[in-house]
Amino acid sequence: MPLRRRCAQLLLAAGMVALTPAPPAHTVPTDGGGGGGRYVPLRAATYNIAAGSGADHVFDPARTAEALRALQADVIGLQEVDVHWGSRSEWRDLAAELAGSLGMRVSFAPMYSLDPLAEGGPRREFGVAVLSRFPVVSFENHEITRLSTQVPDPVPAPAPGFAEVVVRAHGVRVHLYATHLDYRADPAVRQAQVADMRRIMAEDCDRHGRCPRQLLVGDLNATPGAAELAPLWGRLTDAVPAGGALTYPARQPVRQIDYVTVSAGIRVRHAAVAGTLASDHRPVVADLLVRRGR
Repeated sequence: MPLRRRCAQLLLAAGMVALTPAPPAHTVPTDGGGGGGRYVPLRAATYNIAAGSGADHVFDPARTAEALRALQADVIGLQEVDVHWGSRSEWRDLAAELAGSLGMRVSFAPMYSLDPLAEGGPRREFGVAVLSRFPVVSFENHEITRLSTQVPDPVPAPAPGFAEVVVRAHGVRVHLYATHLDYRADPAVRQAQVADMRRIMAEDCDRHGRCPRQLLVGDLNATPGAAELAPLWGRLTDAVPAGGALTYPARQPVRQIDYVTVSAGIRVRHAAVAGTLASDHRPVVADLLVRRGR
């Protein structure tokens, strides 16, 4: 085993984390005990994997897989996922490889899907993904406003890359949305993206305003107090207490831009930021209790 990877394992084992992760989700007690309680456990995480490169800028997907495995999460939202995208990730399908390494189901939602460089090759894709230990009931790649990085003189326009995955967790349907918002200093595009996401999430509610259990995870590229994120907090709750989720940059994080957020019907039991350096971001992981019923 390479010394760098062994050191990363030892750091995790030694508890080099911003907060100490709770036990695996399957050990979280439900109100009624066992499978018959009012709540079921779910451990959710989000991680911007930087296309498989660590804080040292070395491409090492095995290290990425180890970092994800250490989270012991049931569902994980990933950002900056390359699928045959380019040389930086050795033209590999990171979504499928990471899912295979962890024995999880994968739903990949490309933001960009470009023609191959050589005829007959796979499409070059980049986007977000959701890994799940639970059965996937449905998957959709929604469009939200984006400002493309792939064309000259881009203008804001609808584009895919907002993933909605419905999983059946211990018999309860949970809608998990994985996102990656615009990184630019001007918040205008993020503001439009937040409005788009709220509209899409509201479409899952019935005419009486009753909504399914919903999780929104991802790299929002803005801090909790940013004005463009304010509309989210009317219906969603950040899983990590204020000031406890510094996620970027990974080596010495100074701000929170990565989130696990939950809707009504989901209680946060514990949340943490893991101290791995397998990316330029740190992952967030949360132990949740999801109420049965709608």
